[in-house]
Amino acid sequence: MLFRQVTHDDLGCASYLVGDDAAGIAAVIDPRFEIDVYLDLARYMGVRIEHILETHNHADHVSGHGRLALATGATIHVHRLAAPEYEHEPFDDGWELALGEVVVRALHTPGHRPEHTAFALVDRARGEQPWAVLSGDSLFVGDIARPDLAVDRVEGARGIFRSLHEQLLTLPDSCEVWPGHLGGSMCGGPGMDMKVSSTIGYERAHNPLLREPDVERFVARSLATLGPQPPNFEAIVSLNRGPLLATGVEATPLTPRQVELKKGEGALVVDVRTDQQFDEAHVPGAVCITSLSAGFGSRLAWIADREGEILLVGRDDDDALNAAKLATAVGIRRMAGFLHGGMTSWREEGRPVATIERLAIGDLPARAAAGELQIVDVRERREWDEGHIPGSVHTPYHDIDAIPAGIDPELPIAVLCASGQRAAVGASLLARHGAKHVLHVVGGGVGTWERAGLPIER
Repeated sequence: MLFRQVTHDDLGCASYLVGDDAAGIAAVIDPRFEIDVYLDLARYMGVRIEHILETHNHADHVSGHGRLALATGATIHVHRLAAPEYEHEPFDDGWELALGEVVVRALHTPGHRPEHTAFALVDRARGEQPWAVLSGDSLFVGDIARPDLAVDRVEGARGIFRSLHEQLLTLPDSCEVWPGHLGGSMCGGPGMDMKVSSTIGYERAHNPLLREPDVERFVARSLATLGPQPPNFEAIVSLNRGPLLATGVEATPLTPRQVELKKGEGALVVDVRTDQQFDEAHVPGAVCITSLSAGFGSRLAWIADREGEILLVGRDDDDALNAAKLATAVGIRRMAGFLHGGMTSWREEGRPVATIERLAIGDLPARAAAGELQIVDVRERREWDEGHIPGSVHTPYHDIDAIPAGIDPELPIAVLCASGQRAAVGASLLARHGAKHVLHVVGGGVGTWERAGLPIER
C-alpha cells in the first residue's frame, strides 16, 4: 500500500496520496492548489493518479482538483450534496473505490458541511478492517471541526456529534486518524494538536469533546471556544464549487517607480519580510504580514479586499513569489505585482521609508504607568475576555479599518497581542490609517504581563 501525507504548513492543511504501487494506481484526497508535490510523488512511486477525492467544499483554501485533473486526466469524486458546477462523479455514504488491493470507503459525516465525507482505508492484502480513516474536517487530533461554515452553528454541532458517534467512533480503536487539518488551522478549535495523526482509541480516551455523551452539552462546549470564521470563506467555497480553476496567478516584477504608481492607484502594499525588518524600514503605508511564519494566507485574506490589487514586498524576488503562491491558496487572485529586488531596490533609489518603534514587553509597564501610552489589544474576543490589561482598548487586528474609538491618533499607541506576531500586523494597520506614533510590543504579550504579577481585568 502507498500512503503519503502532504501538509500545507501556512494554512495547517493536510492532503493525501493513497494507492497500490503493485497495481500502479493512486488517488489524491483534498489536493492543495500547488500540485507539483503529487505529480513528483506519483512519478517517484511509479503510479498513475487516476482519482481525486474531496471530503467537502473547502472554506479556508482553494482546492487544486482542477489543476490536478487537467494534468492527469483523473476523475473527481465528491458527495452529491456538494453539488459542484464542474464535471465529477457523485457518491453517497458507503461508496467504495478500489485501487488495486486498497479500498477507499466513504463515510458520510455531515456537520462541518452537509456534504462532508470521511474516507476509511482498507488494505485487503492485510485484512478487511479499516486501518486508517482520513477524517477531513470532522475529527482532528485533540479537537473537532467547527460547525458554522454552512448551516446554523447549533445544527452543525449536532450534526458533528451524530457523525462522530454513528460513524467515526464505530471504527476499531486501532484505526489511525489522519485529519484534514493540523494545529493552527481556522477550521478547528484551540485544542487542535500539531501532531499529524492519532488513533480512534486515543482520541476516544483523550479528546475532551469525544468524552462528552450528552449532545446538548457537547454543542455548548464546542461552541464556547469557537473563534472567528475563516476570512472570505463564502468566496472560497464558491471558487471550489465553481468551474475548475486550472491556472494560478502570475506576479509581475515592478520597479520602485511602478510600485509608487500602483500604490497611488490604491493597491495594498503587503510587506512579507520579518516584522523586525519591517519595523526598521518599510514602504510608507505598507502592511506587515510576514510569509516566513505560519498563517500568512489567513491573515492576508482577512486584511485584503479581494476586488482590490495586492502588491508584495519581500527581502528578494523569491520571497515575494512564494508569498504570491500562498495568497493564491486563499483565493487572492488580483496581484498588482511585486517589488523587483526587494526592499533593497527601494532604498537604493533613496525613496522615503517609514519605521515603527519596537517596545520590549518588559518595558511596557513603566511606560504605561507613566501615562505615556495608549494600549490597543489586537487579540481575539475570547482571549480578551479571559484577561486583558486595565485601560487597554480591544480591536482584533483584522478589524482595524480605522483608528479605534477612544484612541487619539496624535498620541503614542502601543499595540500588543499574545506574542507580538499579530501586533505587528495591527501596528502597521494603525500607522496606515494615520496614527502618528505606533509602538509594536515585542517579546511577549498579555500573558507575559500577567505572569509578571501585573494587574489583569476579566
